Amino acid sequence: MNRVPDEGLVLVPGNSLITGSPEEGRALALTLARHTIHNIQPDLDVLKGGRPNYATTPDSLIDASRVVAIEFQTIAAANNYWRP
Repeated sequence: MNRVPDEGLVLVPGNSLITGSPEEGRALALTLARHTIHNIQPDLDVLKGGRPNYATTPDSLIDASRVVAIEFQTIAAANNYWRP
């Protein structure tokens, strides 16, 4: 098996959802979504083998965006929406 490296399997990088800005929060949301997928399917060959199907299917792309949006919502709440 061509396995995802261990750093790609960390569920919460740095063990914190706290970020300095909404931009950093959005980047963390994308990272969390990727790491979730890597934990569900750690075999890179299988993961990349399915990419041509979901990368060109609008419903799949919308679903992926929805996952990132939910991750971002969680991060925003953890950061008190970046309010002082």
